[in-house]
Amino acid sequence: MTETIRRVGLIANPEKAAGRSTVRKAAGLIMQAGREVLTEPATAQLARLAVEQRADARALAAQCDLLMVFGGDGTILSVAREVAGTSPPLLGVNLGGLGFLTTSSAGRLAATLDQLWSGQCLVESRSLIEAIGPGQPPPAHELALNDFVISRGAVPRLIELEVKVDGDVLTSYRGDGLIVSSPTGSTAYSLAAGGAVVSPAAHVFTLTPICPHTLSSRSVIVSLSAIVEVKLLSRRVETFLAADGQMRAQLVAGDIVTFRRSAHAAHLVRLPGASFFATLRQKLNWSGSSV
Repeated sequence: MTETIRRVGLIANPEKAAGRSTVRKAAGLIMQAGREVLTEPATAQLARLAVEQRADARALAAQCDLLMVFGGDGTILSVAREVAGTSPPLLGVNLGGLGFLTTSSAGRLAATLDQLWSGQCLVESRSLIEAIGPGQPPPAHELALNDFVISRGAVPRLIELEVKVDGDVLTSYRGDGLIVSSPTGSTAYSLAAGGAVVSPAAHVFTLTPICPHTLSSRSVIVSLSAIVEVKLLSRRVETFLAADGQMRAQLVAGDIVTFRRSAHAAHLVRLPGASFFATLRQKLNWSGSSV
């Protein structure tokens, strides 16, 4: 991996002005290592970088060997969706917040890059989920790294969703909605709604109801190769489809949204020793271990 990293793209959350110095520091360290730095207009303006630019994140990714993403998990999720199919590894630098998907932080930037240049870092492949279906506007081929959520609007009324897996009816959920999450998204909204923590190496979807009306309604794990169909049965209730927390479409009664594994994946840089379970212990502040 080290030998192939000649061009590094920098993308920052423009709303995190506190990250300006971190982005500038990263650019300096990369150029000192003999690599070329590229960026896109919003990041160049934020950090006042006088380097070569590309029109947007996707154009930048197409011409870089590595993307450094400065922000939190939300920034990485957004970039991963935007650059899907271009395949450069993403190295996340946390600028605050939980940072499950980030690799480094402002204070560890130099050490992280040293490990990267010396070939110590690994690249993990994370599955994306694809949603296909009707709606206003159509959510055809929307992608998510964490999850898709079908949920009610502002009016506190139940919605009813019929769920099929590979053509077989699983159940009908009545509640506030349903989360369809990847293993990566299992530590996000799905976890808060009572879903299981899933290892990124597991090839599964997690279907987690949101505030179900019946106690017997539980989170269900199905194969990542399965085709999951969700039909909205409720009428006169505003219902929406969101991808990684971003609203994508409004649904109406009778609409069917199909979820399946995408042909694209996100590739995340990982430091040596930074296992998924070590991250769980650290980020969730789990006790019971002396490690």
